[in-house]
Amino acid sequence: MGILERIIRNNSSTASFRKQLKNVLGFAPGKIILYKTALTHRSLKDKSDENNERLEYLGDAVLSAIIADFLFKKYPYKEEGFLTEMRSKMVNRNQLNDIAVKMGLKKISYFNKFDSSLKMSQIFGNTLEAVVGAIYLDKGFEKTNKWVMERVIQPYLFLEDLEALEINHKNKLYGWANKNSKNLEFETLDEHMEAGRRLFTVGAVVDGQILAQGKAYNKKDASQIAAQVAIDKLGLNKNLVEE
Repeated sequence: MGILERIIRNNSSTASFRKQLKNVLGFAPGKIILYKTALTHRSLKDKSDENNERLEYLGDAVLSAIIADFLFKKYPYKEEGFLTEMRSKMVNRNQLNDIAVKMGLKKISYFNKFDSSLKMSQIFGNTLEAVVGAIYLDKGFEKTNKWVMERVIQPYLFLEDLEALEINHKNKLYGWANKNSKNLEFETLDEHMEAGRRLFTVGAVVDGQILAQGKAYNKKDASQIAAQVAIDKLGLNKNLVEE
């Protein structure tokens, strides 16, 4: 194949990819290489600058910030524990994976299609986060925020349904402790009167060391908050599912 033929083929392939992206994302991408990287799983590319793991890291932070801001404004009178749990429900791995598939990202993702386990895995939620990272680098925060609102939150995340769901962070943390032969306990570290109510501080204690703390006006909520903070520290939130 000559140089001219390769250029024509590459241009045609790029044009086709741009069209696919526009159909799925709803806008014309600028820096096309960002999106190709965001859609490429490490099963095809080992190098960190060629697969989507770095963009996933960035997109996870951007998406979390957007949803935190959305919830903060949506629920002006709710306490931190409620906001933290709602955010966990909105960005848990199963939820994001389902959204990514419905959005059409699976169809345009690059991964080892001969690995049957990947087809049924949660990698497309990771891909969605990577795409958010790519949009952020390509279009900036304000346009990314608008895209997440219009393409993720409004069509797929129904707040009334999410409020009714319960995520048991303590059960998740106990599961991790049992799997890793750790001793997990929840201890009341402090309780005192604040604003006319008794405020409890509960610690998630692993092998005698305080891993995380949570505060609330009852021990149950405080222990759930402590468990959620511990889950975040341990990086278990990506696999959080409804109990």
